[in-house]
Amino acid sequence: MKKIKGFKATILNKKRIVVAFCIFSVVLVALCVRTGYLQIVRGNELETMAVEQQMKDEILQPKRGGIYDRNGNELAVNIESYSVWVRPGEMKTGKDEAEKQKNYEDTIAKLAELLGNDKEELQKTIEDSKRTLLKVSKSVDRDKADEIREAGLTGVSLNQEVKRYYPMGDFLSHTLGSVTDDNSGLSGIELAYDRYLAGVEGRWVKNTDISGNSLVDGTEKYYEPQDGSNVVLTIDQVIQNYTEKSVKAAYEKYKAKRVSCIVMETETGEIMSMASAPSFDPNNSRVPTDEKEKEEFSKLSADEQMDYLNNMWRNPLISNVYEPGSTAKLITTAAALEEGITKKEESFKCEGYYTVNGIKVKCWSYEKPHGTEDLYESVGNSCNPVFMQLAMRLGKEKYYDYLDLFGLSEPTGIDFPGEASPILANEETASQLDLAIMGFGQTNAVTPIQMITAASALGNDGKLMEPHLVKELTDSDGNTVETIEPKVVRQAVSKDTADEMRVIMQSVVDNATGSKAQIAGYSVGGKTGTSQVADTEHGGYTSDVIASFIGMAPMEDPKYTILYIIDSPAGGDQGGEIAAPESRDLLEKILKYADIKPNYTEEEQKEIEEETTVSVPNVTGKKLSEAKKLLSEKGLKYIISPEMEKETEFVIKEQYPAAGEKSTKNGIVYLYRE
Repeated sequence: MKKIKGFKATILNKKRIVVAFCIFSVVLVALCVRTGYLQIVRGNELETMAVEQQMKDEILQPKRGGIYDRNGNELAVNIESYSVWVRPGEMKTGKDEAEKQKNYEDTIAKLAELLGNDKEELQKTIEDSKRTLLKVSKSVDRDKADEIREAGLTGVSLNQEVKRYYPMGDFLSHTLGSVTDDNSGLSGIELAYDRYLAGVEGRWVKNTDISGNSLVDGTEKYYEPQDGSNVVLTIDQVIQNYTEKSVKAAYEKYKAKRVSCIVMETETGEIMSMASAPSFDPNNSRVPTDEKEKEEFSKLSADEQMDYLNNMWRNPLISNVYEPGSTAKLITTAAALEEGITKKEESFKCEGYYTVNGIKVKCWSYEKPHGTEDLYESVGNSCNPVFMQLAMRLGKEKYYDYLDLFGLSEPTGIDFPGEASPILANEETASQLDLAIMGFGQTNAVTPIQMITAASALGNDGKLMEPHLVKELTDSDGNTVETIEPKVVRQAVSKDTADEMRVIMQSVVDNATGSKAQIAGYSVGGKTGTSQVADTEHGGYTSDVIASFIGMAPMEDPKYTILYIIDSPAGGDQGGEIAAPESRDLLEKILKYADIKPNYTEEEQKEIEEETTVSVPNVTGKKLSEAKKLLSEKGLKYIISPEMEKETEFVIKEQYPAAGEKSTKNGIVYLYRE
């Protein structure tokens, strides 16, 4: 082997070559092992990560369906809204720490001013969260969002959202319910029909670069979101408005704990209106509307506040029970007639009490016994001893059978969350005394929706309907997706019994305790009720009462059934004194709105004419000032002829209509001066 000039292989050089070769070999093997590990062991995982980095999967939110009344009026809609987010790190800009802190605090101060918040509280919220991105406000309207955007605050950004909005505030609030911050149903219809209202999320999957921009040659898949269905209620906005105004006025008038009312279409079981006072505003459902209550609420613990809110959101007409009192005597009477254990002509005698197993149970009119009375008079007098006897004649088994038939032993199945179950005395252990007291409406507690549904069967030829609040579901174009048809649950009593019960109910209003529910031109039937309020803490009853009235009209073909409940009125008044007249005023508005023509008797017609017409006074020959006074006293207006530019005193030469003729109130009398 020829040696290279100038090169001298030494042992040291050989060692260096060997070491270098070994290092190179180790690195090469390591690279091969690493490459094999990444390609074989983690190949699928890394491939997925690469795809994810190049793909953007965006969730597309659907539009939540609206809620409408039966005539298409909007009750719950979606509006554009904004949330405000801050990045605390980006808010601190400047050359040194002092400048950064100043800019940070100035930004917070300006943002607090725009949002109407306290600067110190906002700063504390941001710093306590220790988050790099924090939402500091929600449900900001467009005008406020534009102000924040124009302020150009560093580290502050806006995110457009969709907010649920209830255009009529606390209108129908217990029925509509409310939603959570992410637009999911929280209570009421919003919760019951959430799966229909919410819709289905969509997705937009596309290839993007590192900045998130779509690649020209990339793939793209778009799955369009499906908007939620609209819910059309059985509620009539006009009737609901009448009902809301009525219960709010009665709540203030009687200083009651609560006032509630349901109006049901008798034949179908459709709820036309449902209102309760006090209520809440679903646009701000976590805050009481009353200022005093709001202050008390702020002092409660978190658990106490949640209990308060749950109670505030509850629909008392569906989720609360009460002892119906004398209104339940309608059920006892219907059962007794159906079983043939009494009849119209039967004579009863009220001595002010009735003795059951040696125990004297008083009539509400203990001081002035009703004396001898027939069945119709007994219902009209609401005589407790008669209904104790009827219940005992029926016997426990039959009595409970009729509770079943009238739907008073189980929830109605109304399409609403949180319906309460009735609280009934145990059939096996109930005594004869218990049965007797049940006969006149105490001991058992039912929900108002059960009570009005049972009573409606008497106006519907004995057919018990399933009450419902939703009439149909429609798509975003207004096309009907599903219709909820009226459902007959069972025949509670025969048509003959139902017909006779309608006559009895009308006699209660025409001649007895329900007389304050009379409406000129309309046949009204009903039953008053006054029950004691149970003491849930100590047992027995409190001194408070529940005054109620259940009725329907017109009785020849009942269109509407009404249940009006005044819980714990300050004066402790009975149902016939306060609930009946409130029902009358409300029913009269509803009947006229429904264009159900009145049919006045001669006596009613005469009274109406006397109330609406006046006799024109004689003002001919009198001075204008004197004539004006006489006309004003009669509720009449005047027009001077010929017309005067400026009214001055003159003597009236002639008048029309002539003295003594009839004119409607607010009618016009022409006064001639020449």
